[in-house]
Amino acid sequence: MRRRPLGSTGLSVSPVCLGTSPLGNIGLYGGEVTVEEAVSTVLRVLEGPVTFIDTSNNYGDAERRIGLALREAGGLPDGFVLATKVDPVRGSGDFSGARARTSVQESLERLGVDHLQLVYVHDPEIIDFDEATGPGGVVEAVVEMQQEGLIEHIGVAGGPIDLMQRFVSLGVFQAVISHNRYTLVDQSASPLMDQAAAAGVAMVNGAPYGGGMLVKGPVAFPRYCYRDAGQATVDRVLAMERACADHDVPLAAAALQFSLREPRIASTIVGMSRPERVEQTLALAATPIPDELWVVLEELAAPGRTGIDHERD
Repeated sequence: MRRRPLGSTGLSVSPVCLGTSPLGNIGLYGGEVTVEEAVSTVLRVLEGPVTFIDTSNNYGDAERRIGLALREAGGLPDGFVLATKVDPVRGSGDFSGARARTSVQESLERLGVDHLQLVYVHDPEIIDFDEATGPGGVVEAVVEMQQEGLIEHIGVAGGPIDLMQRFVSLGVFQAVISHNRYTLVDQSASPLMDQAAAAGVAMVNGAPYGGGMLVKGPVAFPRYCYRDAGQATVDRVLAMERACADHDVPLAAAALQFSLREPRIASTIVGMSRPERVEQTLALAATPIPDELWVVLEELAAPGRTGIDHERD
């Protein structure tokens, strides 16, 4: 868990980042996470070596639960980075600058802090780019809040790679999150990663397991990026699973380390819902993987270099 520079922010972070969407009890993960479990998970992370925490205004109760843990711990320890995101009210299409300011105030109150180290504009694909970047828009608002000192660093987090590239090209962001687009299945985020590296923008990779397939396997979970996977994708992951089994390596370890070993990625977000998940993630990150297995996996991963839409049924 040697720390890596977070782009040109001056911050450094662990290569694994705690993803807190499971802690918010938003009904996407097939089981309830109690307040006690959520707080215990955050407290375990605050013991190290994971020093980067990612959350969002719309992750249900996650921010409030993180705030409870921070109060119990006496605050965020030195050297830790806590990032959140601005969002519309859940179910609303209001992603205006005014809403961004309200979102930040809500996050400050829930987390129990007086300023935010890193705030992303979250899933801006829900509105038009010109609306997001125009007068009174969300981008203008987060830039102003950064200038006011309410936010130290700003970023953008979303799905479509071409759209994320347009936002990075604005030259105002210090970090970018892509999800499900740099994994053993799909590496279509690579052009965005090149662009971010050239601009000194930190690249943070979300969903290294593709939403579950690369942990549970394609038989138990034949879905990728929240949609049914095509048969070609299922077949490729089955082949990966067999190759990993031949080397006594968990598929999840290979999926996680595929992201961790990429030098263009500052940190990889992994959702964890219980303290034992932290230990399991650290074990996966440290699992020895022989070079000969990487040769096989990289060959199987190669069809996803430009995305997997062609593989969907």
